[in-house]
Amino acid sequence: MGHRNWIVVADSAYPAQTGAGIETVYTGANQLAAVKAVLGALDGAKHVQPVVHLDAELAHVPESLAPGVTAYRNDLNALLKGRRVTALPHEQLIAKLDEAGKVFRVLILKTDLAIPYTSVFLQLDCGYWGPESEKKLRDAIGSRP
Repeated sequence: MGHRNWIVVADSAYPAQTGAGIETVYTGANQLAAVKAVLGALDGAKHVQPVVHLDAELAHVPESLAPGVTAYRNDLNALLKGRRVTALPHEQLIAKLDEAGKVFRVLILKTDLAIPYTSVFLQLDCGYWGPESEKKLRDAIGSRP
């Protein structure tokens, strides 16, 4: 996979999205172990780097309604420490995947976790060419006669 592709490590209730570029694979794995394995693989790749997106709702899910969510949040935060992480409403993330799936590949790895709003969305960005390099290139192209 490359720049502009997505990998989602999803909870067990995550919907089977349809779209030409969207593929769902049931892993049977532990959610945090799957996130750790995927991040480890991506960290070893020099051509991409993940931008992590989480459901904004996750921060508000109470332990009383979803036993285990507090421990999950703590473990996930420790796993993601030092990474670029954003939180967006779940429906916005689903819409981003729908849009991306029209022209790019999206891989959804379903796990057995049964806690709501725990999916981890990894948007793959270029690992060797960042926004600063792109801006310099665009500025140079725009300054030519």
